[in-house]
Amino acid sequence: MTREEIIKSINQEIADEYEVDASVINPDAVIFDTLNLDSLSLVDLVGIVQFKCKVLIPSAELKSIKTFSDLYDYVESHLPDNNKQ
Repeated sequence: MTREEIIKSINQEIADEYEVDASVINPDAVIFDTLNLDSLSLVDLVGIVQFKCKVLIPSAELKSIKTFSDLYDYVESHLPDNNKQ
């Protein structure tokens, strides 16, 4: 999965799940602010990303993921080797 595919996949799932226009999801945007998340919604977001990208995001790692770019970087760097191109 390329970075472009990661971004497209994550953004589409987020836009559908949180009923937001995909245009508000930009790399520098803060996830919590953009999606108006609470802690339960964050769990849902993690579940979506883990299911869609097959990447486990431990709770301790969530603290370092603030922006969408952070999320894309995390997913890209933790993809199973057989999915990287």
